[in-house]
Formats: sequence, C-alpha cells, structure tokens
Amino acid sequence: MCGLRWWGKLFSDVTVLIGGVCVAALYEDEIETDVQLESQGSVIKHLLSQVKIGMDLTKVVLPTFILERRSLLEMYADYFAHPDIFVQIADLKDPKERMVQVVRWYLSSYHAGRKSSVAKKPYNPILGELFYCLWDVPNCESTEGVAPDGPVSWCTCNQLAFVAEQVSHHPPISAFYAEHYNKRITFNAHIYTKSKFLGLSICVYNIGQGVVSVLDYDEEYVVTFPNGYGRSILTVPWIELGGAVSITCKKTGYHCDVEFITKPFYGNKKHRITAEVFGPDDKKAFLSITGEWNGVMEARWGDGGEVEEFINVQHLNVVKKRVQPIIQQQENESRKLWKEVTAGLKFNDIDHATNAKASLEQKQRDEAKYRKDTNTQWETKLFNKEVDDSWTYVKPLRQRLNPSSNT
Repeated sequence: MCGLRWWGKLFSDVTVLIGGVCVAALYEDEIETDVQLESQGSVIKHLLSQVKIGMDLTKVVLPTFILERRSLLEMYADYFAHPDIFVQIADLKDPKERMVQVVRWYLSSYHAGRKSSVAKKPYNPILGELFYCLWDVPNCESTEGVAPDGPVSWCTCNQLAFVAEQVSHHPPISAFYAEHYNKRITFNAHIYTKSKFLGLSICVYNIGQGVVSVLDYDEEYVVTFPNGYGRSILTVPWIELGGAVSITCKKTGYHCDVEFITKPFYGNKKHRITAEVFGPDDKKAFLSITGEWNGVMEARWGDGGEVEEFINVQHLNVVKKRVQPIIQQQENESRKLWKEVTAGLKFNDIDHATNAKASLEQKQRDEAKYRKDTNTQWETKLFNKEVDDSWTYVKPLRQRLNPSSNT
C-alpha cells in the first residue's frame, strides 16, 4: 500500500498485515487526526456545486477525506461508553429514581461519540454489516462463563454486550441491541438516517426509537433521537445536535421532554440542552435540567429547589469497548469489512482509502442487482422487522428468560 509504513511493534494477538501494517495498530488510538480541510477546499466547493438546498444526500458520494475511521454501526456503541450509568437503572428500587437514572444515562451518552474537533462522517454501513463488542462494567464483579445464548458469544453474565446490524440499505436503517444478563436490563433500537443539504450546513435526521427494558420491573422506557448538524462545511466543520426528543415509560407514567438547542445566529452558545421530567399526571416538572450535553448539566428539583450538578460528562471516564481481533471476525463485521479504508485514512493514503471504499460500494451494487434479477429478498441475521416497521433483536433477554412470553 503506497504511503503506509511498517509499525515495528509486538502484539499479543495474531498479526494481520495490510501493506506491511499491523491491523491491530489501526484501532489502538480511537482519537481521530484532524484533516487540514483548507487544502481540500476545491474538492468541497466542487461537491457543493452539484447539490441543491433541500436535496437528499443519501446518494451523493462524499469525498473520502471527510470520513471518520469507523462505521456508523460502531458509532452507535458509544451510547454505552458509560456502562455503569446504564446498568445502574436496574439497581434502583423506586420508579421515580429509575426514571431519573434513565435520563442521566441518556444525557451522558452523546459526548463520547466525538473523536475529533472537526465534524466527520462515519462510513455508511453495508447491507448485512455486523458489529459486536462488549464492556467491562466498573464496580461489577467479574464472573466466569458466558451469558446463556447471548448476542456476543464471548460475553460473560456481568459484562454489557452490544450487537448492531445494517438491516436495510434503501432506506438506510441500522438496528442495535445491548444487554446485561445479571442486571436484567436491555436496550433495543433502530435508526433510519436521512440527510439533507441546507446550504452551509448538512442535517442528518435520526428517525426511529430505542427501548430500555428493565425486566425485573417489567418497565420499558421509549427514547427518541436528536438530529445531527454539520455546520460551517466550507471552512472548519463542526457538529451540533438539535431537536426535541422524549423519554416515556407507559407503565409508570413518568416522562421527560428534552430539547437539544442549536446555536443561535447571534451569540456563541453551543451544545445547549434543557430537559423536564414529569411524574404520573404531573402538570409541572419535578426536575428541570439545563446545561451542555458535552459538558456540565445542572438540575433543579421542584419550583424553588436549589441548583445542583446533575452530571458533568467531562469528569466521566469513557470505558473502552472490547472488540475481537480482526482475524477472528466474520467477513461482514465492520472493522474487517472496512479495514482497507481505515488503513488508508489513518496513514493519509487517501487514494487507497477512496479505491477501497469504491470497491465495497460497487460490490454492494452488484449484489443488489443480482437480487433484483433473481427476485431474491434480502434476509437479515440478527433482527426481525415488526408490523410497525420497528426492528427487534431475534433473541432478546426477556424471551430467553421466559421462552413462553411474547416480545
């Protein structure tokens, strides 16, 4: 591979080489190196000359140098970068406390997705692409033996498992599922992404929902997702979140309204959020939260309560996910599938990355044409489509614990 150099480092796992580079080195450092976008200005302007305001960007081929070195499926795993906050939901005895903890987990789940100060776009997953990982949960004692029939075959009962699948290409839909066996808590979600060109910005609409299931209390917390915006795309692009989302528990009647506030035209406040949490039949919120989703968020309890820190994500330790070495992965797992593109981007061999990306996309087009010519339907592996167009994991923990129950 032109432009890639040998990394003389020993690795404990089996070594796979791409052009003389150990594949394990591609994922040692998850922090993205910022690209000097000023040198790519002519490419960006050429791209913008081909699109119109309001245009759907799904079929627009974006330049490779703006890509983040991971798939969108892997990015969704960042919702669980603080697995201890998530599993603690199941430890709380009071439904009000559980609702507040769901809100705390949700509001703390977005900052870990930022790997770079410059806005970058993760790879569009290939149809049938899979991603598996797990986390060691802080303050959870390790246990021997894997979780029975769990989504990640090498995950123990006291680790948090995660799996994702690209279940549709047109429209692009990703489904993902997480579970902690011992805590009896799961999360199942699907997101349909739709991009639009807004002039000097790009908007990604995240359509879908996720469900936190606390099995011991038979509770389900339904969450929705904010939109993402790539701003200042002609200079140094940056990302912000925007839009109203909700968290609701039908069984207990608790709900939360969250607003991700976009930066005003005048003023410099970025990344602001507000949230209000209501009890059953409440007209006024018993908890109000304000702050920044990538910084400090403060809480006020009741009308006249004192303001206190709700969560400061800058003081939280991001727990690094554990992924199998590439040599042990299936051909359609994210890191193995995109390894050539990732290598090209990491070592600034943009031509190699572009050619590798084009090869994957052409293969996907050829397979789609074959299915059309042979009238063959694509079959998903890990998720089933429901009558309401949602997607559910094929073997959720609730069903495995109680085989006679309907999921």
